[in-house]
Amino acid sequence: MDYQTLSYAVDEGVATITLNRPESLNAMSPAMAKELNDAALRVDGDTAVRAVVLTGIGKAFCAGGDLGEFVAAGDQARSLILQMTGDLHLALSRLARNRAPVIAAVNGTAAGAGFSLAMAADLAVADERAVFTMAYTNAGLSPDGSSTYYMPRKIGDRRARELMLTNRVLTATEALDWGVVNQVVEAGQAETAARTLASKLAQGPTQAFAQVKQLLETSFTESLETQMELEARGIAAQVASKDGQEGMQAFVEKRKPEFHGE
Repeated sequence: MDYQTLSYAVDEGVATITLNRPESLNAMSPAMAKELNDAALRVDGDTAVRAVVLTGIGKAFCAGGDLGEFVAAGDQARSLILQMTGDLHLALSRLARNRAPVIAAVNGTAAGAGFSLAMAADLAVADERAVFTMAYTNAGLSPDGSSTYYMPRKIGDRRARELMLTNRVLTATEALDWGVVNQVVEAGQAETAARTLASKLAQGPTQAFAQVKQLLETSFTESLETQMELEARGIAAQVASKDGQEGMQAFVEKRKPEFHGE
């Protein structure tokens, strides 16, 4: 598929999805949501992909939804939004369920849907100039893009409510303090830092990373006993895997393991 709103590339096990609407500050449009869903399908179908970097071109990571398109849709706006969120949410679901860790490289403003994308990633690296704001209610709208699921889990209910109800703007340093991002880097270095991290993860035990993602997804909904049973079954599966066998053997032999994502 030839993309019009983003680019997709795979290099040494790392898939890079780059939002590419710089003239609109990478605003989320129906076309971008559809292409993001297609890119997520490509990640899901490519066993060579063992880490994902999600970033943007220009001054913004993603400045939110393309409100101009919604207004132009007139009476069809409701249907347009349902179609767009359907594609966006499918993309996020597939990336969440995929074994590859997803790293957001927040190169600039992350507002609305952009903030949601950053929260949905497994890890996030921010440019020191980046700012974060939910912004939805400023336009009389409510959040989407999985933010009401991930934000309370990752930064807590009180902070999530503050961001969604007051549209407080966080600097990159504040975002780090709040747990929105894992790392803040010098201006212009977010993608480089994210790719360095992704390359390291791409050489790791990919199936074990997938198990971590699955276990964390259920940790707020399962009982203690159920969660411990899921942990037991997870680690048993990893012990029997090729990478698990290699990792344990390398530990015993006091050498660096060589993982192949199997």
